[in-house]
Amino acid sequence: MEVGVEEGGTRVQVAIIGAGPVGLCFARALAMHGVKVALVDKQPREALREAAFDGREIALSHPSQAILERLDIWRRISAEERSPLRDARVFNGASRFAMTIASGRHERRKPLGVLVPNHAIRRAAYRAAEECANIHWYQAALERIESAADGVRLALDDGSRIEAELAVAADSRFSQTRRHLGIAAEMRDNGRTMLVCRMQHDMPNDQTAWEWFGHGQTLALLPLDTHLSSVVLTLPAREMDSVLALDEAAFATEMERRFSHRLGAMEKRSKAHRYPLVSVYAERFVAHRFALIGDAAVGMHPVTAHGFNIGLQGQQRLAERLLAARRRGQDIAAPNVLESYQRDHRLATRPLYLATQAIVSLYTDDRLPARLLRHVGLRVAERAAPLKGAIAHHLLQRHSRLP
Repeated sequence: MEVGVEEGGTRVQVAIIGAGPVGLCFARALAMHGVKVALVDKQPREALREAAFDGREIALSHPSQAILERLDIWRRISAEERSPLRDARVFNGASRFAMTIASGRHERRKPLGVLVPNHAIRRAAYRAAEECANIHWYQAALERIESAADGVRLALDDGSRIEAELAVAADSRFSQTRRHLGIAAEMRDNGRTMLVCRMQHDMPNDQTAWEWFGHGQTLALLPLDTHLSSVVLTLPAREMDSVLALDEAAFATEMERRFSHRLGAMEKRSKAHRYPLVSVYAERFVAHRFALIGDAAVGMHPVTAHGFNIGLQGQQRLAERLLAARRRGQDIAAPNVLESYQRDHRLATRPLYLATQAIVSLYTDDRLPARLLRHVGLRVAERAAPLKGAIAHHLLQRHSRLP
């Protein structure tokens, strides 16, 4: 199909619903190889171009950095917005013992990853996509989607009509597009709310991330500068309301207490943002001339920091298959093309998703047997060098290139 405005509307090869960071990266991955793309999102273009700070810091693995480099996105993220992540430590309860994951013993060892603000990734991805003349932008919401033997037809709430060979949903873990297509999803409401904000603290963070499973709460620390970190607090929603109601001085005192004063005096440096913790795994990633990517396919719990990395790798898997089919002159939405993506993405994500849910269940259980099991588990894991080495290798490894 060629792009053009006809009686039936704009014709493209791929229509993407959702201009979040994964949707933008996917649009860029296709458009830079000549694919005609329609990108649909109800947010104004200016809001995409100047994405606002939302409190979230993304722990990018090395494979994810490589993908962003190939999409010409990485260079658009300034050095000031990149914070190296040297080590990771996992605590349980009041004990000061921690399992430590490091990338190696050499003093010049490569960091485990890099922390980048979510809004910085969104801005950089938008600017890269904006340069592609063959991306058609629509500020609208999807009203209806229909599939036929030869393509899909999208009706938008602004009256626009789009015809495409393939439609791809990238519109969050609560995807309305997924619902339009009747694809069910395994959805787990973890019964917790996550608070994120930046805080300055007296004690240095040593470029080390913390994951601290306390009694009745989960804490995380993401190092941004020596004395500046993104602080993550997870609580039941009702308790979180009380924390958010505090003034800044009382909030700082409360966070000092929750961190057992291990960071010394603390001071709030950004607005606090809250997010519900809901994990999602779609029953299927594909349907007739339709595919899911990003959180619409797999919405991870943040405990393992894999969410955006999985989203990036998923869009790459799909882009690779579409571009390969296009080079062969094959229908890019042929069943074998989409099934190949679904098979590989499920193999790559399902075990991690299930393992993450098991970790969350164990580490949010405050009963004495679970607390003892966590303590013993961390002690054993700390001595299991092959296990920790495998985790570090997973973060450092490289993946195949886009064609």
